[in-house]
Amino acid sequence: MTDDDRAHDVVLWGATGFTGRLVAEHLAERYGAGDLEWAIAGRDEERLAAVRDELIADHDTNDGGENDSDGGNDTGDDALASLDVLTGDAFDRESLDRVAARTAVVCTTVGPYARYGSDLVAACVEHGTDYCDLSGEVHWMRRTIDEHHERARETGARIVHGCGFDSVPSDLGTLLLQTHADEEFETPCDEVRGHVSIRGGAFSGGTVASMLELYETAAEDREVRRLLADPRALDPPESRGAPAERPQRGPGYDRDADTWTAPFVMARINEPVVSRSNALLGYPWGHTFRYSEALRTGDGVGGLARAGALTAGQRLLAGALSIGPLRETLDRYVLPDPGEGPDEGTIEGSSFEVRLRGTGASDGHPGGFAVEATVRGDRDPGYGSTCRMLGESAVCLARGEIESPHDGGVLTPASGIGLPLLDRLEGTGVSFEVETVEGGD
Repeated sequence: MTDDDRAHDVVLWGATGFTGRLVAEHLAERYGAGDLEWAIAGRDEERLAAVRDELIADHDTNDGGENDSDGGNDTGDDALASLDVLTGDAFDRESLDRVAARTAVVCTTVGPYARYGSDLVAACVEHGTDYCDLSGEVHWMRRTIDEHHERARETGARIVHGCGFDSVPSDLGTLLLQTHADEEFETPCDEVRGHVSIRGGAFSGGTVASMLELYETAAEDREVRRLLADPRALDPPESRGAPAERPQRGPGYDRDADTWTAPFVMARINEPVVSRSNALLGYPWGHTFRYSEALRTGDGVGGLARAGALTAGQRLLAGALSIGPLRETLDRYVLPDPGEGPDEGTIEGSSFEVRLRGTGASDGHPGGFAVEATVRGDRDPGYGSTCRMLGESAVCLARGEIESPHDGGVLTPASGIGLPLLDRLEGTGVSFEVETVEGGD
């Protein structure tokens, strides 16, 4: 939303955390503190002030912001010195109301969202404040839909989950692919399959905490386990029972792409998000549209071996995390603590590629056609690229750079922001391309 009466365009909630600091760095580098009126927020005022001091030290005048004609921003140290610091507590609704009432958009990195995000979403909904996060917690997203979608439509709050590596490449990549298919063939693809390749990368303590929380909840709650296995888990009631691809559980081979594949842990997040986008956009891709994705492991015997090894490793980890004592041991002695994460060299030395292939048929091409979209990132997908995706999602919402049929609701990146986010991501190291590969003129 945009509101001239609010003090801030964007409030970054959780700026002292590992991912929050990366988002703050991105906003400072690209926008300074003048062109975009943003603030940092969290529980500890002293630590927030320290983050602000680090931003001031790292970003001098003409350091690459959006405002300056020669590529630098004209805001300089003085503007960042005036960057507002807001305080609140995830469990103090009154403090969250104060934050939500003062800004057009809340951008939050504080997870696990099922533990720390519910009251913040509720505050944004009641104040008509747009919201974006990095949540991949399908059971919690289902809950926010059930509790807040209709009220958010009334207040005009856009609540957009999944604005990071899960699920911007999958969701916006599919939207770009389907838009191209409509323009080229006057019909959408019936099916889209995604293949994900990741080089390098590592988990932060915050991501690990979210994983542990999810496994603990799933171990105790059959309904959560059911949702995690349902590609239509986030759909409206009318399409919850529609046919869908079953989650890949072992090595597979894709003849069209000539590659072996392994299960992708984030498919259980991305598949429901893409399905919800189709529903919220009015089913432009059809009520039986199918989306699936997997890890790309390559061709030949080597590709099969990698697919088998990755499958076995995922099963071992999932089994360990499902057992309480083993989960606690891994958490205490092996896995990183909240606030910890990969170093700068790991983040900048990693990359990802998501290849989406859509197939369909039309009157002019009864034999079928195929369209491919490719999403690439030149940094670690979970942090270096994710911080840019989330930051630019917030800027799109704040500036009204939106292509959506909805003025409010619990939405997805494709249904709540749309293709303008691709334009915002230009020049950030995240790129989207699309082409016809079969059936074109």
